[in-house]
Amino acid sequence: MIRLVKYSDIDFAKYNDCLMNAAQYKCYAERTYLDITAKKKWDLLVYNDYDAVMPLPYIKKMGIKFIVNPKLCQQLGIFSNSDSLEINDQFLEFLEKKFRIWYYAFNDKNSFSRSLVQRKNFLIPKDLYANIYKRYSPKRKRKLRLDQEVAENALVIEDIDFSDAASFVKENMLGVDKQKDLTEFLRIFEEFHRIDSLKFYGFMYHSKLVNLIAVHLSGSSATLLGTFNDKNFVKLSGASVLIDQAIKNYAENRIFDFEGSEIPAVEEFFRGFRPQLHPYPVIQNSRKDLVINFFRN
Repeated sequence: MIRLVKYSDIDFAKYNDCLMNAAQYKCYAERTYLDITAKKKWDLLVYNDYDAVMPLPYIKKMGIKFIVNPKLCQQLGIFSNSDSLEINDQFLEFLEKKFRIWYYAFNDKNSFSRSLVQRKNFLIPKDLYANIYKRYSPKRKRKLRLDQEVAENALVIEDIDFSDAASFVKENMLGVDKQKDLTEFLRIFEEFHRIDSLKFYGFMYHSKLVNLIAVHLSGSSATLLGTFNDKNFVKLSGASVLIDQAIKNYAENRIFDFEGSEIPAVEEFFRGFRPQLHPYPVIQNSRKDLVINFFRN
């Protein structure tokens, strides 16, 4: 039996136990991660006595609640000891019948009896760095062999101060149209950095910061939450160097998660590290469809 449990009534000990032993574990579903990204605005669908759980982050517009994954929270979905098509279908039916869904992303292990839209993600499973490096594309390996002048004047810094990182992100973040979105990304970065779960790697050239990556760390994963580049220095390949350094640091003990991309150029860049493709199912409705359905109902 599936029931809705409000945030204030969640048994977080049982929730954590279910998540940490789940076949589909994702750091995005950890309480701390969701509390920060969703600002504690999430409820929970529970199957029986926390045998399976499904976090439901939401926002409210004009007093109406909409289910939507928060920024930097790529995958949620159903978490249980073993993925069950039958139980997943029950959760999906409950979700679609009871809630207005703007955008909800399940995890890459969730399967359903009907097809859902798929989005791309890329992962490098735990392995020795030497083995991972061998699989890099020839082009990626060439990019990592810096020109002599660049190598002599470049420096990788593995823990950039947050204020310096935030300034660089503000100047070089692409794909964000609204100041509100940029503010929200920086809020999330700052809160993760404050609890020591986010590291900023910087590529310095002639003492100038020209590339930056943000890597979130959990017990079993290292997740690339952002790549930021000074467009005047893209040809130096600093972003490749930083990602390679992060993989070198973490991949032996953690899954390295690229967080995927639907942008062809970014996808091509990620594929150069030869990660595995792990698509995940999503439900998405336009604002127009949500409004039309609201008035119909």
